[in-house]
Amino acid sequence: MKQERVTVSIEGKGSAEAKIGLRELRALVAVADAHSFRSASLQLGYTQSAVSHQVATLERVLGASLFTRPGGRAVISLTAPGEAAYRQARRALGAVEALGADVRAVEKGEPARIRFGVFHTAAAELLPAALRAFSEERPGVEVVLSETRESKDLVASLAQGHLDLAFALNPELDDRVKTIPLVEDPWVILTRRDSALSEEHHPSFDMLDDARLVAWSRRYRTQVELEEAWNRRGITPHIVYRTDDNLALQRLVAAGLGHACVGRLAARSAIDPVLTWIAPRDVLHPRQLALCYPRQREVSGSVLALVAAVRAQAGA
Repeated sequence: MKQERVTVSIEGKGSAEAKIGLRELRALVAVADAHSFRSASLQLGYTQSAVSHQVATLERVLGASLFTRPGGRAVISLTAPGEAAYRQARRALGAVEALGADVRAVEKGEPARIRFGVFHTAAAELLPAALRAFSEERPGVEVVLSETRESKDLVASLAQGHLDLAFALNPELDDRVKTIPLVEDPWVILTRRDSALSEEHHPSFDMLDDARLVAWSRRYRTQVELEEAWNRRGITPHIVYRTDDNLALQRLVAAGLGHACVGRLAARSAIDPVLTWIAPRDVLHPRQLALCYPRQREVSGSVLALVAAVRAQAGA
């Protein structure tokens, strides 16, 4: 079978056009994601020498080295030109996947609707611009936003077809779901601008020891992980209120009833001008926002297009 090809015009290489195959682009993405030619070859079903040849072909066409190759068992990584090529390769491959998925969806007569599991901070910070760009590309697609709570329920909803796409914080690995890291969302301290904490020159989470706090409900895994991190550090805050509602938490802090530990995305979208946030240099527990969609179900071209729009907004 003849290999599908895309055509790329390379500046500075004369007037001739260089042809890059999808095979080369898939090799680039697989090696970059796996940080290993060997792992990429196993994933793609080629020999390691074949994957190396595909990457070398791409490097020759582009006139740039795409990977650092330290040798031995050291992890390889993308160069600056490699990062640029990787982003474009993912977009090109996504467009090809979307093409096939769109055609199949039309043949099946599927409705143009995407069910998107979201939570407040991700929806407020990342979705508006992404949805604007998506609606310009896919004006006839309805996007239904549903609030999600826990990652384990989210995974089940994706796998069972109740959701097509979802945001998740620190999602657990699951074979049923494909996870795309979007942005780090580290813990910060939300407080009033006139509080003593806001005047600290060298802020640390240790400042929360014996402090009055407004906290999330412990039914959230991320809150449990946060409190376990406090315990490991010997930090014992006095939790005076718990809530499931982001707006209520902010209102309680604004009223001076306590400080709060929230993600940076939530702090940046604080609704009251009396609030500010502090970013200690010490890290309590990593928080990564990711985008998830089902691995074992057919993914529509519209879903893939929305994934691309969200990734572009997040800079991923």
